[in-house]
Amino acid sequence: MIKLALFASAVLVAPVSSGAAPTYNQDIAPILNSQCALCHRPGEVAPFSLLTYQDAAKRAAMIAAVTKAHIMPPWKAEAGYGTFQHERRLTPEQIALIDAWAKAGAPEGNPKDKPAAPGFTEGWAGGEPSLVLKTGSGFNVPAQGNDRFRCFVLPLNLDKDTYIQTVEFRPGNRSVVHHGVIYVDETGAARRRAANSPDGSYPCFGGPGVAATGLIAGWAPGSITTPGDPQDSTPVKKGTDLVLQIHYHPSGKPETDISSVGVTFSNPPPTHGKTSVIMVNTSIDIAPGDSAYVSKSSLTLPRDVEISAIFPHAHWLCKDMKVDAFLPSGEITHLIWIKDWDFNWQGAYHYDKPVALPKGTRIDMTYTFDNSDKNIRNPSSPPARVQFGEQTTDEMAVAFFTAILPTPEDVAPFQRDMRLAMLDSLLASGDMSALSRLPGMNGRGRQVMQMFDKNGDGKLDEDERAALMNFLRMMMR
Repeated sequence: MIKLALFASAVLVAPVSSGAAPTYNQDIAPILNSQCALCHRPGEVAPFSLLTYQDAAKRAAMIAAVTKAHIMPPWKAEAGYGTFQHERRLTPEQIALIDAWAKAGAPEGNPKDKPAAPGFTEGWAGGEPSLVLKTGSGFNVPAQGNDRFRCFVLPLNLDKDTYIQTVEFRPGNRSVVHHGVIYVDETGAARRRAANSPDGSYPCFGGPGVAATGLIAGWAPGSITTPGDPQDSTPVKKGTDLVLQIHYHPSGKPETDISSVGVTFSNPPPTHGKTSVIMVNTSIDIAPGDSAYVSKSSLTLPRDVEISAIFPHAHWLCKDMKVDAFLPSGEITHLIWIKDWDFNWQGAYHYDKPVALPKGTRIDMTYTFDNSDKNIRNPSSPPARVQFGEQTTDEMAVAFFTAILPTPEDVAPFQRDMRLAMLDSLLASGDMSALSRLPGMNGRGRQVMQMFDKNGDGKLDEDERAALMNFLRMMMR
């Protein structure tokens, strides 16, 4: 197996002598090998290779244009707002160097300066999995038309509770697979939804369309899967299914895809706890023509936690998303900022080092949406009123976090406390239906809310909400 060459995100560029044009061999090849070749090589998702001088030289002007416009490489997180693994971000100096090379006629340079070709892992990047699950016998993608979003239910067939160390998605047909997201479903809801499908799948958009327990992995072009740490394995219950959502993009000719998910189990149990945290604002209501609608949500952490990854999510109208953590000390930790959100390039961002957030930290999520006719991604023409929902023309404001806790025993109480914290946030935003969605409420949400709505105005003020939350905390101990 060829070892994966993991390059630094900022490649050191050799200085160019005064008056000398940069060359491919000395200056450009190291950049392309580091930041572009992972996708731009034979058999990968990019439409052409950039492994040779001939590949790059005939596209020099285009490479200069898309790097200068920050379209490529597709890395959306702003510098200085979280430090992430495998960042695909070019420095201003690298962008200027590519531009100067293109303007100079794309000279090749001295062959002695040419760096070694990059190496890549063949097969499973995260190691040989314990279990391989496939998406049926083949999903057909037509040559033309709208993109397809399909959720495949992948039963783990577990006969006991266990632990997952790594989940890796391998697209079968990279010419049509745009990205994939893997959710955990402990309820069987996705399986029931796909019951009448011959391949165990159903149409979906945005999310899996069921109340999934959490998000466990994601893949987009350029993603790198590592073997994972058995100390941080994810607990999964007997009967759990994985739900793989795939975004298909027509290629211009009929295609068939059979993608795979490799699962590596951990034994013995992990020493740390690991779980998913979700922030969401369900009260989105964007008027047609509103080009700067702001959705805000806050969540206060009930325990100390480390955040190892973040997966921000919205649909077509979002243009800016920012997540910050306000520590009890008064310090601010920037978790992520994406100034030019693009649904086509969403994915998980794994921190270079887990971000420690103490109990009492308030996480603020601020997303901005453009529902005007000037937004070229707007799915409605003319613009229509948009609210929260799963459909293409709906919107979302969501952020998933991967949380690491001191011990596995901390997971259950942390999940309970986070459900209460999220419920408090939703009630504060005016989403009175959130109480009915709380596990164990069994449709009694309206009745319970009336008990605490002392002034009978149909909503909960700050004191009423505090009383309700104290009651629920006692009930869930």
